[in-house]
Amino acid sequence: MELPILLTGGTGTLGRELLPRLLGAGRTVRVLSRTAGAGWAGGSTGVEPVIGDLSTGEGLDAAVAGIETVIHAAGSAKGDAAKAARMVDALQRAGTARHLLYISVVGADTTPFEGRIDRATLGYFEEKRQGELAVSGAGIPWTILRATQFHDFIAAFADTGMKLPVMPSFAVFRYQPVDVRDVAERLVELALGKPAGMVPAIGGPEVFPMEELLKGYLRAVGRRRLVLPVHIPGKAAKAQRNGANLACDRAVGVRTWAGFLAEKRAGAREPGSAGARGRTGTA
Repeated sequence: MELPILLTGGTGTLGRELLPRLLGAGRTVRVLSRTAGAGWAGGSTGVEPVIGDLSTGEGLDAAVAGIETVIHAAGSAKGDAAKAARMVDALQRAGTARHLLYISVVGADTTPFEGRIDRATLGYFEEKRQGELAVSGAGIPWTILRATQFHDFIAAFADTGMKLPVMPSFAVFRYQPVDVRDVAERLVELALGKPAGMVPAIGGPEVFPMEELLKGYLRAVGRRRLVLPVHIPGKAAKAQRNGANLACDRAVGVRTWAGFLAEKRAGAREPGSAGARGRTGTA
């Protein structure tokens, strides 16, 4: 009998797409959540809810007990590296893990951080790099997949910007947005296979200036805002203006930004649904 796969971040953007795919592959999934009744598929067949907090480490030893495969999909703008390290510590104490998967970001290893400005503006990339090092240095067989920014990241940025009189945009920044479903499908494929170390990145099929992405999102949701390009200082921002966050040689995602916006307009984007799994085309 196959042991459950432990999924962290099961209630997040990526986790909500991973869970039905893992269940569809016939696997039992132990889903880590900070609270009971978190509004997810806790009553679904094949789901084992477990309470634990990556921010403090509370409950992690029980969560990893008897686990061989872990997909660490929990992510946050702050504290991401510390959460990965706490997961690694728990797995080392348990001694049963045979495969630890970590989702990282393109640019984690090519974006320099030399001061407070870099960390204040793009510190997430440094957090992810430190998380990678924690995973790869744990002595547990591992797989790391780097992805470009999700479509949902652009949408969330725009939603926040709509609360302001003008919507800021990072001047000269370009993004290669990838659909979270494409990333989820690749992660499940990796989870069902053998540890593979650092695997080729996954990026979306197209590259856009940030300003164009934000204006397209505004049109899709029927809102108007002046989009104001803002220069971001620091070496980290300079590296990203030069493309450190892009993976143009790995434009393997198939769901396009235009398709994402069409689904947004239609309100058809339900995680794990048949409609959500349908492909929207390639560039």
